[in-house]
Amino acid sequence: MINEEIRDREVRLIDQDGTQLGIVATKDALNTAYEKNLDLVMIAPNSKPPVCKIMDYSKYRFDQMKKEKEAKKKQKVTEVKEVRLSPNIGDHDFDTKLKNASKFLQDGNKVKVSVRFRGREITHNELGRDVLLKFADAISSVGSIDKAPKMEGRSMVMFLQPKSNK
Repeated sequence: MINEEIRDREVRLIDQDGTQLGIVATKDALNTAYEKNLDLVMIAPNSKPPVCKIMDYSKYRFDQMKKEKEAKKKQKVTEVKEVRLSPNIGDHDFDTKLKNASKFLQDGNKVKVSVRFRGREITHNELGRDVLLKFADAISSVGSIDKAPKMEGRSMVMFLQPKSNK
């Protein structure tokens, strides 16, 4: 809350340079802020009495927005890429899928590896688990298992994460 939005009778006032001016009436605090062409900003509304500071509110908001933008720039968004296999996949197809998944992991993304069961293949889901574990073993140089293979509907899913470079 700033300026006239402050409804408390008394506030603990802090000057723009950080010195405490003590407990004063809200009207006096507002007058002091207006004399200096600054705003009265409530920083701690839950304390008794509330703490208010005299500052340039628009400059403060600008600095806060700038800090948030910097924080957003520095954060890394990890995507989840998907690779689909089948229980009876050929060697060459397996190698191709392996190459794609390792490229995704080297880029820093997580990889969702799924085996889709069609028709009666679902009765032999251990074949799908074997394919997934073989895939995880083959890609162990660049990634590790994040979530172990588990059934989700008609497909078995496993998540891989890139190995950390520490």
